[in-house]
Amino acid sequence: MAKTLIAFFSRADENYFGGAMRYVKVGNTEIVVNDMKEMIEEESRAHREAQVPHAPRTEVDTFKIEMKDPYSPVYMTCIDEAKKDLRAKARPELVSMPASIDEYDTVVLAYPNYWGTMPMAVFTFLENFDFSGKTILPLCTNEGSGMGGSERDIKKTCPGAVVKSGLSVTGSEAANAAGRVKKWLAANGLI
Repeated sequence: MAKTLIAFFSRADENYFGGAMRYVKVGNTEIVVNDMKEMIEEESRAHREAQVPHAPRTEVDTFKIEMKDPYSPVYMTCIDEAKKDLRAKARPELVSMPASIDEYDTVVLAYPNYWGTMPMAVFTFLENFDFSGKTILPLCTNEGSGMGGSERDIKKTCPGAVVKSGLSVTGSEAANAAGRVKKWLAANGLI
């Protein structure tokens, strides 16, 4: 049985949604991750119950990448802090880290687009492990800036990993992205 880790960075608080600021309790990336985890678990359960031969049977775990000193809940302050960290190539300390990722064949890496790449906390996570021989599936939430250079940055940071084509999800449409996410997961053999 294949085992998948969904590692994600998501930000609640004040967020930008297509031209306006709005406070949210659950960040856009986490909304997509919760849907994704449910899809993978449902598909695997359905195949087990139906005893479908050669069907993907995937066990999935999630890990939320959280900064020990999080950015401001105020959006404009947060983006300034994130820009400062990007320029400094900072590696913010995380609240926790998995003991190991050895048991996982595939890592879905989900994050918002911060200044054309991943948040620096995601780099902290990636640089803590050896991804050689693992498949990484990037998923980036954004309000129009797409994947930015994040796929290239993942390849540089994780030599030896197979980095597949990522999925860009418009954050303000995260709650309605299930169809696109399901198609992407199926194309990558997770469902």
